[in-house]
Amino acid sequence: MQPEVESAAASAATSDANDARHAPIAIDVHGLTKRYGGRAVVDHVSIRVPRGAIFGFLGPNGSGKTTTIRMLCGLLTPDEGDGTCLGFDLRREAAAIKREVGYMTQRFSLYEDLSIEENLEFVARMYDVSDRRAAIATTLDRLGLTARRNQLAGTLSGGWKQRLALAACMLHAPQLLLLDEPTAGVDPKARRDFWEKIHELAADGITVLVSTHYMDEAERCHRLAYINVGKLLVEGTPDEVIAHSGLSTMIVALRSSGDERSLALLARELSGTPGVDTVIPFGTTLRVSGRDQAALESALAAVRARDTFTVDAAATSLEDVFVNLMQSAVADGAR
Repeated sequence: MQPEVESAAASAATSDANDARHAPIAIDVHGLTKRYGGRAVVDHVSIRVPRGAIFGFLGPNGSGKTTTIRMLCGLLTPDEGDGTCLGFDLRREAAAIKREVGYMTQRFSLYEDLSIEENLEFVARMYDVSDRRAAIATTLDRLGLTARRNQLAGTLSGGWKQRLALAACMLHAPQLLLLDEPTAGVDPKARRDFWEKIHELAADGITVLVSTHYMDEAERCHRLAYINVGKLLVEGTPDEVIAHSGLSTMIVALRSSGDERSLALLARELSGTPGVDTVIPFGTTLRVSGRDQAALESALAAVRARDTFTVDAAATSLEDVFVNLMQSAVADGAR
């Protein structure tokens, strides 16, 4: 190839990479499918995530979340489906995707006998980060780790290990973060601090796809998707997901404390009653939901008449929706 042709090809490749990095859509995939032993663990999943969004990925254990994440970051090749991640083709440009993605796994995977700074030095060398010293210093400061830079990773609490793992993901300045249940087993304050960092990163234009089991975390996301048995059941903003469910919700509460057993008995009584789709105990109350509001009101009419309980309308929550989705999926699987 002539030098001027080589130069033009290199310029074109650089231009394509720059276009990909600044595309308005970070993830745009269609029909993603992955099978193991003839069983589809991810079954024709399609998602579209705008750049700079925090996208929550929800579903029970074994639902296909992690497998989907691994296909998105180029670690697994789909058996079917296609699309782009950061503008790069999911099948043909997996190596380019890996360079632009930070992937935080469920389990802490750094070296516990190395310090925070030594771990980051190792990761920086792996990614061939230019000016490693400055990049590490910036990342330590950004994640509030500077004062602990010499502490061994194995002596950190769960919350600080989580910060270190996130710092390692951020060293090579990725455009997309894929976080697989990053706050599992972490105390509430550490989870809150972590999510403040996530929103700061999103405000800087970094796209975040995060899987979680916590409903309070789901409510912090810009958009949500719920997957079960490999199938995408619902996707949208939290308000859209709640509206799409079509659920009406009532709160059944004890009129006085000391009779909690009657509440448990009522929960059993209402479960499976026509018009009642889900019954969720919540402290000294029950959250009772159904898709047919008239049938739900009818089911609770006798409860209203009792002196023991009060029955009031309530706004449907994400937890109401996702419990209902899980129960529906289990019922469908049993048929």
